[in-house]
Amino acid sequence: MPRPPKTRWVEDLPNVSLFKPAGIPMRQLEEVTLTIEEFEAIRLKDLEGLEQEECAQRMQVSRPTFQRILVMAHQKIAEALVKGKAIRIEGGNYQVAKRHFRCASCGYEFEEPFGTGRGCDMECPQCHEKMVYRADDDAGEETSERPCKRRGHGCDK
Repeated sequence: MPRPPKTRWVEDLPNVSLFKPAGIPMRQLEEVTLTIEEFEAIRLKDLEGLEQEECAQRMQVSRPTFQRILVMAHQKIAEALVKGKAIRIEGGNYQVAKRHFRCASCGYEFEEPFGTGRGCDMECPQCHEKMVYRADDDAGEETSERPCKRRGHGCDK
């Protein structure tokens, strides 16, 4: 009996969950289902252009497991494109990764899912100051004069 698959970590959920060929009603189309972790593998490797080792680390799976996920995603997408099928993105065995934030004003720490905003754009849920930075950026303690590390981002103080 095979062991249950490990939970895969994903950073971004899709904004759109269905793609279909134009001009054909959905009721006339067959569907291919791409899991959320297959979508994440495509995003990391093909869109962001990361090496497989880094993709595997970010999804918290082994490199061979990442390769299998990526191959399955490519096969499903190829099938949909070649045979004119719709692609539905849903399901799978995943958990949305979270980023850790800290308020430079009051010290409150909290988590938010990836893709929900940047620290310098966020408001502290406790004191409501906009002095929030990524606590998991281990590049040293931020100062209250400049909580955002991204120079030229528009939130330099």
